[in-house]
Amino acid sequence: MSHESLHTARGIVAAPHALAVEAGRQVLAEGGNAIEAALATAAAIAVVYPHMNHMGGDGFWLIREPNGRVRYIEACGFAGAKATVRFYNDAGYDQIPERGPLAALTVPGLVGGWGLAFEAAQAAGGRLPLSRLLESAVHHARAGVPVTASQHRLTQEKLAELKDAPGFADTFLVDGKAPETGHVQKAEKLADTLEHLGRAGTQDYYRGDIAHELASDLERIGSPVTRADLEAYKAVLREPLAVDLSVGRVFNAPPPTQGLASLLILGLYDRLKVARAESFEYVHGLVEATKRAFLVRNAVVRDFERLEHDPASFLTKAALDADAAKIDMGRALPWPQPAKRGDTIWLGAADANGYVVSYIQSIFFEFGSGCVLPRTGVLMQNRGASFSLDPRAVNPLEPGRRPFHTLNPALAVLKDGRVMAYGTMGGEGQPQTQAMVFSRHVLHGVPLGEAIERPRWLLGRTWGSTHTNLRMEARFDEDIVRRLASVGHDVEVIPEPFSDTMGHAGAVIFTPKRDLEGAHDPRADGGAGGI
Repeated sequence: MSHESLHTARGIVAAPHALAVEAGRQVLAEGGNAIEAALATAAAIAVVYPHMNHMGGDGFWLIREPNGRVRYIEACGFAGAKATVRFYNDAGYDQIPERGPLAALTVPGLVGGWGLAFEAAQAAGGRLPLSRLLESAVHHARAGVPVTASQHRLTQEKLAELKDAPGFADTFLVDGKAPETGHVQKAEKLADTLEHLGRAGTQDYYRGDIAHELASDLERIGSPVTRADLEAYKAVLREPLAVDLSVGRVFNAPPPTQGLASLLILGLYDRLKVARAESFEYVHGLVEATKRAFLVRNAVVRDFERLEHDPASFLTKAALDADAAKIDMGRALPWPQPAKRGDTIWLGAADANGYVVSYIQSIFFEFGSGCVLPRTGVLMQNRGASFSLDPRAVNPLEPGRRPFHTLNPALAVLKDGRVMAYGTMGGEGQPQTQAMVFSRHVLHGVPLGEAIERPRWLLGRTWGSTHTNLRMEARFDEDIVRRLASVGHDVEVIPEPFSDTMGHAGAVIFTPKRDLEGAHDPRADGGAGGI
């Protein structure tokens, strides 16, 4: 597999599906800025990669402006008014179902985030109408898209738990079976919804004709999300979280995302002063930093408006110095801890003016709740399945509360003048893969494409998996694997040299010389494109 990255001068976009990359590239070619390109890419990938993300999900944006400001858009929905512990207990549940109408219990925030991103694009000088930015998505939904190998495999693997969800079989199956790779799948209703959105604006999704149709279908299938919940929703601007490293400043999303964990891993690893990548010290150091970061995350991360601790307090120099000192470079901390799962896409864009975008959107599990709303073609997420029905839990179910999110987009402003947007899908694996890509490229000087391609590991669960051990791709040096096991890591070498289990990572980079660089994962179906 080639690990070369793409270099361009005017604009670049990276995403896990080639058709979505092309949607963004075309916008750049028409004079669109990086934010407009990212929005076009996001809309297209919601159509062409439906098992990973959809319009019934959530999204998070980091947008770096040429003046150095980093804006953060939180576009995650809250639990519906009817989503109470008693509601689920009365229905006979002691935990929230992972699939079906009762798993579709949170307002989809993604489109609200598109709205704020569109406003940011216009403020940045963008001139393309929303209808143009959604054009590729509309086209692919109407014309149909060939089913990818990962969609075929995941449909087959999860068929038993998805096939009875309202609307799933009609939308994603062929004669009750998983469609073969290459089968052209259309989404006419989704095309109509996107087209209407382009004309009426994103607010229509929450307070207009689309909202009316969404609410009617949600009520009909028995979801606890109401029309009033949709009307009450707004995406919001917040301050991003940040950590200072020896090489620059890294930004990520605050709670309810696990962005805190991603920043903690880098802050701790930076202090270990590991000499080179692909050594025992490199893998052990990052894995141990991950464990410490996850312990903090599990205790702290919840709805932003219900936080009991200031997340930034864990990212101070004193706090990181103290925590890094507890890492034993000769012994593994016992594991596992409770693991988080999730299903996601990351995409990035940059332009020659210095706008850089890191964006992530998701429906939680593969195909989310499995519920496709017939009037709009929207596939609803099951993000609210991460709530607990125990009122004493860190993230208990309450109407209006936002659930824990594995999603977290990353963006680094480096001391050498470069700006790097990067991220990945993969639940528990997101902070780990981010750390591997960043540390290899920025801290250890590995070329960007190679940093993304090199073998990866995963501690804990990711989408579609219940493993909690340390799984490693087969390309790692056997001596490193043996040493990791000897210091107490529960290591499993998986047979695939490039495994979907390790997520789909990507990055774009802006340099002061206006040289733009981008690369995406050989484990996915996309790449980078630019002008």
